[in-house]
Amino acid sequence: MSAMKQHGKLVRVTYLALLVLVLVAPLIGLYPVFVMKLLCFALFACAFNLLLGFTGLLSFGHAAFFGGGAYVAGWVIRSQGWSPEFGLVAATVGAAILGLVFGAVAIRRQGIYFAMITLAMAQMVYFICLQAPFTGGEDGLQGVPRGKLFGLLSLEPDTTLYYLVVAIFVGCFLAISRIVTSPFGQVLKMIRENEPRAISLGYEVDRYKLLAFVLSAALAGLAGGLKTLVMGFATLSDVHWSMSGEVILMSLLGGVGTFFGPVVGGGIVIALQDLLADKVGAWVTVIIGVIFVVCVLAFRKGVVGELHAWFERRRARAA
Repeated sequence: MSAMKQHGKLVRVTYLALLVLVLVAPLIGLYPVFVMKLLCFALFACAFNLLLGFTGLLSFGHAAFFGGGAYVAGWVIRSQGWSPEFGLVAATVGAAILGLVFGAVAIRRQGIYFAMITLAMAQMVYFICLQAPFTGGEDGLQGVPRGKLFGLLSLEPDTTLYYLVVAIFVGCFLAISRIVTSPFGQVLKMIRENEPRAISLGYEVDRYKLLAFVLSAALAGLAGGLKTLVMGFATLSDVHWSMSGEVILMSLLGGVGTFFGPVVGGGIVIALQDLLADKVGAWVTVIIGVIFVVCVLAFRKGVVGELHAWFERRRARAA
């Protein structure tokens, strides 16, 4: 028990230290827009991990929710004059509705069939974003204003928007942690480990999987809406199938089924893209691919997953 308490204390101290670092980041010279972008994609990875890591459902179409949220937020803020908070709500609700449609069709299948259905439906969303007149076609939605929060607080200064993004990310991270540790989350884990056993115990598995899918989609849509607010645009790359591949990469690099793994994975991928894009151009994709292969071979459980496994082995030896 003492080892478990020590581990729990270490985790809380680590989270607190990271939170303090994020809060003071603009004061110590870190570029606020870069950190905001990192947090948006970290939230996207956490949303995806809720589905893959804790429910065992591999979606190849999560870019539809991220990009869909980005387009919805950009359109209602720029074209309809909505305030940013309502734009984010619209992105979240829109992605949740899209997730409900996707999930209602996809959860009827398992494994690779589930993944391919989500990919096919995500490509439909990509086609709509390419052809619809209000999405800007290949140019996307450009010049999305940040506006004023609740009509009072201007989000044009990077620092103001930064702390809003931090608050939303922390709130969503805590919400995901609460979902996973709740009785609902325990059922999701049971479905991941042994779905026939969950069915034999009387649980309506399809309902649980559908709700997990909708929750994951809603959080991904919120991440996409935040990204549009931060960067000022929504483009086809947000709904492209490669974005679904990136979020899978983030989750696997950090550690699937861990709370903080997707954040670490998202940070690694976004940092590499930002650092290498100007130096190596298109080769950044190849470099990230090589790093991914090395990490999969050397760290089968991801960075955070391997750290957890190391601590468990150390605790077992001590016992």
